[in-house]
Amino acid sequence: MNRSADTEDVDGASWAATRAWAERALPPSERIENAERLRGGWTSQMRRLDVSGPDGKRSLVLRSFVDEFFVQHAEGLLTREARVQDLLAGAGVPAARPLAVDATAEHCDHPSLLMTLLPGTVRLADLGADRRADLLARQLLDIHRVQVDEQSRPRAYQAWTGPERVRVPEATGRPGLWRRAVDVIRREPPAHRPCFLHRDFHPGNVLFDGEGAELRISGVVDWVETSWGPADLDVAHCSTALALLHGVPAGMEFVDRYVAAGGAPAEDPAAHLYWRLLDALAFAPDAEKVAAPWRELGRTDLTPRLVAARLEDYLQALLERYA
Repeated sequence: MNRSADTEDVDGASWAATRAWAERALPPSERIENAERLRGGWTSQMRRLDVSGPDGKRSLVLRSFVDEFFVQHAEGLLTREARVQDLLAGAGVPAARPLAVDATAEHCDHPSLLMTLLPGTVRLADLGADRRADLLARQLLDIHRVQVDEQSRPRAYQAWTGPERVRVPEATGRPGLWRRAVDVIRREPPAHRPCFLHRDFHPGNVLFDGEGAELRISGVVDWVETSWGPADLDVAHCSTALALLHGVPAGMEFVDRYVAAGGAPAEDPAAHLYWRLLDALAFAPDAEKVAAPWRELGRTDLTPRLVAARLEDYLQALLERYA
Protein backbone atom coordinates (compact mmCIF):
# COMPACT_ATOMS: atom_id res chain seq x y z
CA MET A 1 0.00 0.00 0.00
CA ASN A 2 1.09 3.57 -0.62
CA ARG A 3 1.60 4.71 2.98
CA SER A 4 1.35 8.40 1.99
CA ALA A 5 -2.18 7.59 0.88
CA ASP A 6 -2.79 6.26 4.39
CA THR A 7 -1.73 9.26 6.44
CA GLU A 8 -0.71 12.33 4.44
CA ASP A 9 -1.53 14.08 1.20
CA VAL A 10 1.05 15.58 -1.13
CA ASP A 11 1.12 18.81 0.91
CA GLY A 12 1.95 16.95 4.11
CA ALA A 13 -1.42 17.53 5.78
CA SER A 14 -3.17 14.59 7.40
CA TRP A 15 -6.17 13.08 5.69
CA ALA A 16 -6.28 9.87 7.74
CA ALA A 17 -9.84 10.53 8.92
CA THR A 18 -11.00 11.25 5.37
CA ARG A 19 -9.36 8.08 4.09
CA ALA A 20 -10.99 6.00 6.82
CA TRP A 21 -14.39 7.55 6.03
CA ALA A 22 -13.98 6.84 2.31
CA GLU A 23 -12.99 3.25 3.02
CA ARG A 24 -16.07 2.77 5.22
CA ALA A 25 -18.21 3.83 2.25
CA LEU A 26 -16.84 0.90 0.22
CA PRO A 27 -18.11 -2.68 0.32
CA PRO A 28 -16.48 -4.48 3.30
CA SER A 29 -14.25 -6.52 0.99
CA GLU A 30 -12.66 -3.50 -0.74
CA ARG A 31 -9.67 -1.47 0.38
CA ILE A 32 -7.95 1.71 -0.79
CA GLU A 33 -4.54 0.72 -2.10
CA ASN A 34 -3.25 4.01 -3.45
CA ALA A 35 -4.14 7.70 -3.73
CA GLU A 36 -2.92 10.17 -6.33
CA ARG A 37 -3.45 13.90 -6.35
CA LEU A 38 -5.23 15.12 -9.49
CA ARG A 39 -4.08 18.40 -10.99
CA GLY A 40 -5.90 21.19 -12.76
CA GLY A 41 -8.27 22.59 -10.13
CA TRP A 42 -8.06 25.51 -7.72
CA THR A 43 -11.18 25.33 -5.55
CA SER A 44 -10.55 21.91 -3.97
CA GLN A 45 -8.17 19.01 -3.59
CA MET A 46 -8.97 16.12 -5.92
CA ARG A 47 -7.60 12.62 -5.46
CA ARG A 48 -7.93 9.45 -7.46
CA LEU A 49 -8.37 6.52 -5.09
CA ASP A 50 -7.33 3.13 -6.42
CA VAL A 51 -9.43 0.44 -4.79
CA SER A 52 -8.99 -3.34 -4.86
CA GLY A 53 -11.25 -6.20 -3.83
CA PRO A 54 -12.38 -9.71 -4.78
CA ASP A 55 -13.83 -8.45 -8.06
CA GLY A 56 -10.63 -6.72 -9.10
CA LYS A 57 -9.51 -3.11 -9.12
CA ARG A 58 -11.36 0.14 -9.75
CA SER A 59 -10.73 3.84 -9.19
CA LEU A 60 -12.85 6.52 -7.52
CA VAL A 61 -12.51 10.27 -7.07
CA LEU A 62 -12.40 12.10 -3.74
CA ARG A 63 -13.11 15.81 -3.63
CA SER A 64 -12.15 17.73 -0.48
CA PHE A 65 -12.45 21.43 0.28
CA VAL A 66 -9.42 22.60 2.28
CA ASP A 67 -9.30 26.35 1.57
CA GLU A 68 -10.99 28.28 4.38
CA PHE A 69 -13.36 30.14 2.05
CA PHE A 70 -14.63 26.98 0.39
CA VAL A 71 -14.79 25.09 3.70
CA GLN A 72 -17.22 27.76 4.91
CA HIS A 73 -19.45 27.14 1.89
CA ALA A 74 -18.83 23.41 1.58
CA GLU A 75 -22.14 22.23 2.98
CA GLY A 76 -24.10 23.93 0.22
CA LEU A 77 -21.57 23.20 -2.53
CA LEU A 78 -21.01 19.50 -1.90
CA THR A 79 -24.64 18.77 -1.06
CA ARG A 80 -25.65 20.46 -4.30
CA GLU A 81 -23.08 18.55 -6.35
CA ALA A 82 -24.16 15.18 -4.97
CA ARG A 83 -27.82 16.01 -5.57
CA VAL A 84 -27.16 17.15 -9.13
CA GLN A 85 -25.10 14.05 -9.89
CA ASP A 86 -28.05 11.91 -8.77
CA LEU A 87 -30.43 14.02 -10.83
CA LEU A 88 -28.32 13.63 -13.99
CA ALA A 89 -28.46 9.84 -13.91
CA GLY A 90 -30.22 8.89 -17.15
CA ALA A 91 -30.32 12.49 -18.38
CA GLY A 92 -27.83 11.94 -21.20
CA VAL A 93 -25.09 14.00 -19.56
CA PRO A 94 -21.90 12.06 -18.66
CA ALA A 95 -21.49 12.93 -14.98
CA ALA A 96 -20.02 11.05 -12.03
CA ARG A 97 -22.26 9.33 -9.50
CA PRO A 98 -22.01 10.17 -5.79
CA LEU A 99 -21.06 7.37 -3.39
CA ALA A 100 -20.80 9.26 -0.09
CA VAL A 101 -20.76 12.87 1.08
CA ASP A 102 -19.60 14.48 4.31
CA ALA A 103 -20.33 18.11 3.55
CA THR A 104 -19.70 19.37 7.11
CA ALA A 105 -16.58 17.30 7.86
CA GLU A 106 -18.37 15.44 10.62
CA HIS A 107 -16.21 12.39 9.92
CA CYS A 108 -13.49 13.73 7.60
CA ASP A 109 -10.52 16.02 8.00
CA HIS A 110 -12.18 18.33 5.47
CA PRO A 111 -15.62 18.46 3.79
CA SER A 112 -15.53 15.72 1.16
CA LEU A 113 -17.45 13.96 -1.61
CA LEU A 114 -16.62 10.46 -2.85
CA MET A 115 -17.74 9.72 -6.41
CA THR A 116 -17.19 7.46 -9.37
CA LEU A 117 -14.30 8.09 -11.75
CA LEU A 118 -15.17 9.15 -15.28
CA PRO A 119 -13.04 8.05 -18.24
CA GLY A 120 -11.02 10.45 -20.34
CA THR A 121 -8.71 13.39 -19.77
CA VAL A 122 -8.80 17.18 -19.79
CA ARG A 123 -7.41 18.44 -23.11
CA LEU A 124 -6.23 22.02 -23.33
CA ALA A 125 -3.80 22.07 -26.27
CA ASP A 126 -4.35 24.54 -29.09
CA LEU A 127 -4.07 21.66 -31.54
CA GLY A 128 -7.58 20.28 -32.11
CA ALA A 129 -9.25 23.10 -30.21
CA ASP A 130 -11.82 23.82 -32.95
CA ARG A 131 -13.07 20.22 -33.01
CA ARG A 132 -13.31 20.16 -29.22
CA ALA A 133 -15.16 23.49 -29.20
CA ASP A 134 -17.85 22.03 -31.46
CA LEU A 135 -18.27 19.14 -29.04
CA LEU A 136 -18.33 21.54 -26.09
CA ALA A 137 -21.17 23.51 -27.72
CA ARG A 138 -23.24 20.38 -28.30
CA GLN A 139 -22.63 19.14 -24.78
CA LEU A 140 -23.58 22.49 -23.28
CA LEU A 141 -26.84 22.48 -25.22
CA ASP A 142 -27.60 18.99 -23.86
CA ILE A 143 -27.08 20.34 -20.36
CA HIS A 144 -29.43 23.24 -21.01
CA ARG A 145 -32.07 20.79 -22.22
CA VAL A 146 -32.07 18.79 -18.96
CA GLN A 147 -35.65 18.75 -17.73
CA VAL A 148 -36.31 19.11 -14.01
CA ASP A 149 -39.52 19.65 -12.08
CA GLU A 150 -39.90 22.65 -9.82
CA GLN A 151 -39.00 20.64 -6.74
CA SER A 152 -35.72 19.42 -8.29
CA ARG A 153 -34.80 22.77 -9.83
CA PRO A 154 -31.37 24.04 -8.74
CA ARG A 155 -30.94 27.43 -7.09
CA ALA A 156 -31.21 30.63 -9.10
CA TYR A 157 -27.89 31.74 -10.61
CA GLN A 158 -25.66 34.12 -8.71
CA ALA A 159 -23.61 36.82 -10.41
CA TRP A 160 -19.89 36.55 -9.70
CA THR A 161 -19.25 40.26 -10.05
CA GLY A 162 -21.05 43.59 -10.30
CA PRO A 163 -20.24 47.13 -11.43
CA GLU A 164 -18.93 48.09 -8.00
CA ARG A 165 -16.91 44.90 -7.56
CA VAL A 166 -14.92 44.81 -10.81
CA ARG A 167 -11.17 45.04 -10.19
CA VAL A 168 -9.66 46.99 -13.08
CA PRO A 169 -5.99 46.12 -13.75
CA GLU A 170 -3.77 48.85 -12.37
CA ALA A 171 -1.39 48.65 -15.33
CA THR A 172 -4.01 48.82 -18.07
CA GLY A 173 -3.34 51.15 -20.97
CA ARG A 174 -7.06 51.19 -21.84
CA PRO A 175 -8.97 52.46 -18.79
CA GLY A 176 -11.74 53.75 -21.05
CA LEU A 177 -12.35 50.23 -22.35
CA TRP A 178 -12.87 48.97 -18.83
CA ARG A 179 -15.24 51.84 -18.01
CA ARG A 180 -17.33 51.04 -21.09
CA ALA A 181 -17.46 47.36 -20.19
CA VAL A 182 -18.45 48.05 -16.60
CA ASP A 183 -21.13 50.52 -17.71
CA VAL A 184 -22.80 47.74 -19.73
CA ILE A 185 -23.56 45.79 -16.56
CA ARG A 186 -24.91 48.85 -14.72
CA ARG A 187 -28.49 47.75 -15.30
CA GLU A 188 -31.01 45.22 -14.17
CA PRO A 189 -30.40 41.74 -15.60
CA PRO A 190 -32.18 41.32 -18.95
CA ALA A 191 -35.36 39.28 -19.12
CA HIS A 192 -34.58 35.69 -20.04
CA ARG A 193 -36.01 32.20 -20.27
CA PRO A 194 -34.25 30.24 -17.51
CA CYS A 195 -32.91 26.72 -17.94
CA PHE A 196 -30.65 24.20 -16.25
CA LEU A 197 -27.08 25.57 -16.05
CA HIS A 198 -23.78 23.92 -15.24
CA ARG A 199 -22.59 27.41 -14.32
CA ASP A 200 -18.87 26.57 -14.50
CA PHE A 201 -18.70 24.89 -17.91
CA HIS A 202 -15.28 25.30 -19.56
CA PRO A 203 -12.57 23.07 -21.06
CA GLY A 204 -10.99 22.40 -17.68
CA ASN A 205 -14.20 20.76 -16.47
CA VAL A 206 -14.73 18.49 -19.47
CA LEU A 207 -13.09 15.12 -20.14
CA PHE A 208 -12.39 13.82 -23.65
CA ASP A 209 -11.76 10.32 -24.93
CA GLY A 210 -10.63 9.08 -28.33
CA GLU A 211 -8.84 10.79 -31.21
CA GLY A 212 -9.77 12.22 -34.61
CA ALA A 213 -13.19 11.13 -35.80
CA GLU A 214 -13.54 9.05 -32.61
CA LEU A 215 -13.08 12.05 -30.31
CA ARG A 216 -15.93 12.37 -27.83
CA ILE A 217 -16.76 13.97 -24.51
CA SER A 218 -16.60 11.28 -21.85
CA GLY A 219 -17.37 13.34 -18.77
CA VAL A 220 -18.43 16.69 -17.37
CA VAL A 221 -17.25 17.42 -13.83
CA ASP A 222 -17.55 20.05 -11.10
CA TRP A 223 -21.29 20.53 -10.51
CA VAL A 224 -21.03 22.55 -7.31
CA GLU A 225 -22.29 25.77 -8.95
CA THR A 226 -25.21 24.23 -10.87
CA SER A 227 -27.93 26.85 -11.20
CA TRP A 228 -31.15 27.91 -12.89
CA GLY A 229 -30.78 30.88 -15.21
CA PRO A 230 -30.05 32.17 -18.74
CA ALA A 231 -28.29 29.88 -21.22
CA ASP A 232 -26.29 32.94 -22.27
CA LEU A 233 -24.47 32.89 -18.93
CA ASP A 234 -23.11 29.36 -19.50
CA VAL A 235 -22.21 30.29 -23.08
CA ALA A 236 -20.47 33.39 -21.75
CA HIS A 237 -18.40 31.47 -19.21
CA CYS A 238 -17.15 28.91 -21.71
CA SER A 239 -16.47 31.69 -24.22
CA THR A 240 -14.32 33.63 -21.75
CA ALA A 241 -12.34 30.51 -20.90
CA LEU A 242 -11.75 29.72 -24.57
CA ALA A 243 -10.58 33.28 -25.22
CA LEU A 244 -8.05 33.02 -22.39
CA LEU A 245 -6.96 29.51 -23.33
CA HIS A 246 -6.78 29.68 -27.13
CA GLY A 247 -7.09 33.36 -28.02
CA VAL A 248 -9.86 35.90 -28.57
CA PRO A 249 -11.25 34.40 -31.82
CA ALA A 250 -11.93 31.11 -30.04
CA GLY A 251 -13.93 32.94 -27.40
CA MET A 252 -15.87 35.00 -29.92
CA GLU A 253 -16.75 31.99 -32.09
CA PHE A 254 -18.17 29.78 -29.36
CA VAL A 255 -21.62 31.36 -29.40
CA ASP A 256 -21.80 30.68 -33.15
CA ARG A 257 -20.95 27.05 -32.49
CA TYR A 258 -23.68 26.94 -29.86
CA VAL A 259 -26.20 28.32 -32.33
CA ALA A 260 -25.05 25.85 -35.00
CA ALA A 261 -25.68 23.05 -32.50
CA GLY A 262 -29.26 24.25 -32.06
CA GLY A 263 -28.91 26.65 -29.16
CA ALA A 264 -30.80 29.92 -28.92
CA PRO A 265 -29.00 32.72 -27.04
CA ALA A 266 -30.66 36.07 -26.43
CA GLU A 267 -31.85 37.69 -29.65
CA ASP A 268 -31.17 41.19 -28.32
CA PRO A 269 -27.44 41.93 -28.77
CA ALA A 270 -27.48 44.22 -25.73
CA ALA A 271 -28.84 41.43 -23.55
CA HIS A 272 -26.29 38.95 -24.84
CA LEU A 273 -23.50 41.49 -24.30
CA TYR A 274 -24.65 41.97 -20.71
CA TRP A 275 -24.22 38.26 -19.92
CA ARG A 276 -20.92 38.01 -21.78
CA LEU A 277 -19.43 40.97 -19.90
CA LEU A 278 -20.92 39.94 -16.56
CA ASP A 279 -18.87 36.78 -16.87
CA ALA A 280 -15.69 38.21 -18.40
CA LEU A 281 -15.41 41.03 -15.87
CA ALA A 282 -15.46 38.50 -13.04
CA PHE A 283 -12.04 37.33 -14.25
CA ALA A 284 -10.47 40.75 -13.72
CA PRO A 285 -7.90 41.91 -13.06
CA ASP A 286 -5.70 39.18 -14.55
CA ALA A 287 -7.49 35.79 -14.87
CA GLU A 288 -4.60 34.19 -13.01
CA LYS A 289 -6.92 31.97 -10.96
CA VAL A 290 -7.72 29.89 -14.06
CA ALA A 291 -4.35 30.17 -15.76
CA ALA A 292 -2.45 28.63 -12.84
CA PRO A 293 -4.21 25.23 -12.94
CA TRP A 294 -4.02 25.24 -16.75
CA ARG A 295 -0.24 25.64 -16.47
CA GLU A 296 -0.22 22.61 -14.16
CA LEU A 297 -1.80 20.68 -17.03
CA GLY A 298 0.93 21.66 -19.47
CA ARG A 299 -0.06 25.08 -20.81
CA THR A 300 3.07 26.79 -19.53
CA ASP A 301 2.72 29.41 -22.26
CA LEU A 302 -0.24 30.94 -20.40
CA THR A 303 1.72 33.52 -18.45
CA PRO A 304 -0.08 36.07 -16.27
CA ARG A 305 0.79 38.77 -18.81
CA LEU A 306 -0.63 36.78 -21.72
CA VAL A 307 -3.96 35.92 -20.11
CA ALA A 308 -4.34 39.49 -18.82
CA ALA A 309 -3.81 40.81 -22.36
CA ARG A 310 -6.23 38.27 -23.81
CA LEU A 311 -8.91 39.23 -21.29
CA GLU A 312 -8.59 42.90 -22.22
CA ASP A 313 -8.61 42.15 -25.95
CA TYR A 314 -11.67 39.96 -25.44
CA LEU A 315 -13.55 42.85 -23.80
CA GLN A 316 -12.68 45.01 -26.80
CA ALA A 317 -13.92 42.36 -29.24
CA LEU A 318 -17.21 41.95 -27.36
CA LEU A 319 -17.91 45.67 -27.39
CA GLU A 320 -17.06 45.94 -31.08
CA ARG A 321 -19.41 43.09 -32.01
CA TYR A 322 -22.39 43.71 -29.75
CA ALA A 323 -22.40 47.29 -28.48
